[in-house]
Amino acid sequence: MLHITGLYASLLALIVIWLCYQVVVFRRRQRVDIGDGGDAVGIRHIRAQQNAVEYIPLALILFAIFELNGGNPWMLHGIGTALVLGRLLHPGGLVKGKGATFGRFYGTAITWLVILLLAGLNIGYFIARAVA
Repeated sequence: MLHITGLYASLLALIVIWLCYQVVVFRRRQRVDIGDGGDAVGIRHIRAQQNAVEYIPLALILFAIFELNGGNPWMLHGIGTALVLGRLLHPGGLVKGKGATFGRFYGTAITWLVILLLAGLNIGYFIARAVA
């Protein structure tokens, strides 16, 4: 059973829906049918949403594999909380300003660290089982 993955997948799904809603609000306000209409803020809203859709599935696959392999529940909650935090920080920083804002930098860094940690844990699990 993937109870913990289910919790964090659901929280992350809510973040994606929120980001999608922000794109819809932008497009309605600016009367943009498709795309960004050349609007810099619109481009950032769309990239924030796309970025989440690019990173969240990979992280959740690794997360689910770690849980299925018997990952420590407290570690899973810590990793899941970090991922949610990173995915909340990133769009705020990306949409609100140009360049390396606090949210954009730390949101990306946290997300990458979570993915690297999960990849390492899953590789370590494989190696431990292959040697045994």
